[in-house]
Amino acid sequence: MQVLTVSAVVNYLREIFDASEFFSDLWIQAEVSNYSRPASGHRFFSLTDQYASLRAVIFRDTMPGLTLANGDRVIAHGKVTVYPQRGELRFVCDFIRPEGIGILAAKFEELRLRLEAEGLFAEERKRPLPRFPKRIGVVTSPTGAAIQDVRKVLSHRWPLAELVLSPAMVQGEHAPGHILGALRALAREPDLDVALLVRGGGSAEDLWAFNDERVARAIYGFPVPVVTGIGHETDITIADLVADVRAPTPSAAAERATPDIRELRRAVAVVERAMGSAVRERIGERAAAVEGLGARLQRGAPNPALLSREVLGLMRDLQAAFERRTAQDRARFEHIRARIEGLDPRATLARGFAIVQDAKSRKVVNSVKRVKPGARLSVAVSDGAFWTEVS
Repeated sequence: MQVLTVSAVVNYLREIFDASEFFSDLWIQAEVSNYSRPASGHRFFSLTDQYASLRAVIFRDTMPGLTLANGDRVIAHGKVTVYPQRGELRFVCDFIRPEGIGILAAKFEELRLRLEAEGLFAEERKRPLPRFPKRIGVVTSPTGAAIQDVRKVLSHRWPLAELVLSPAMVQGEHAPGHILGALRALAREPDLDVALLVRGGGSAEDLWAFNDERVARAIYGFPVPVVTGIGHETDITIADLVADVRAPTPSAAAERATPDIRELRRAVAVVERAMGSAVRERIGERAAAVEGLGARLQRGAPNPALLSREVLGLMRDLQAAFERRTAQDRARFEHIRARIEGLDPRATLARGFAIVQDAKSRKVVNSVKRVKPGARLSVAVSDGAFWTEVS
């Protein structure tokens, strides 16, 4: 036989309790006794009834404002574990309320506080609803009144949307699992715009499936906004607190998720009338402006007959100026030609003059001093040239 140490046995027992799903999620109804709060801030007490007692503790950071007294009848939530130093069972309490609140109310409050601390209810994370949804998912019983209410509202309010039903049991022990499966199936639907989680009225026990933590987390992680309409107006569930929008009834949930096509038609008609009026007013303003410009153009337009006379007068003036300029240019040309002809050597030769040049240098002989006896000269006359020699 194996011999074990006390530590091994106690730790083994602790592992058994810590691994147990039953002992890790317990609700206990009992009376408080042996209550104490030492300097550490932890609260130690016993939970007792007429047959047994269980040591319990609430640690300093858990429910810090809570104060207990001996004799209080309470409902407590927590887990059972083994305290190795003393080798005793201990109930580690994380939530406690007076017994008169009832077990369902206590469970609701414990889950609400825990999920609120995680931020599942935060307003800043809630998503706005689409203005014109095309595909609307619904999780509810396929035979209940809630689906009929939703269909009725959509038929006259927003018939353009497609309704996608994901059926689920919404009451009873197995309802949370059904709702969870329906939400997961609906989350896989393509092009979904918004989802409705709805159920008709009932008692707190009837609506308890919507206080399930798994359902709350499925709503929190749903890919599109979720609108809840559960029970009557005064009923509030954990699902309502997590949802992006909470409506008091299934019909109200359908109304919150959709626009009213009749109001849209009236709004469009108002816009059409306003646009028509604005267009007519603008056209009238433009027409008046065009007429004014036409009158200004007509007043400022030239007189064709007057322009014709002015053009003819300009043509006559231009012709006269051209003729004068031509005569002046012709006279100037004749004068220049006469001067040029007067300077032409050939005209001089024709009058009996001659050009005498030295035969070698071809320089013009214009003085007797430039020639010597025996010099050979070239003499040019009007009809040719000849040679001569000075003697």
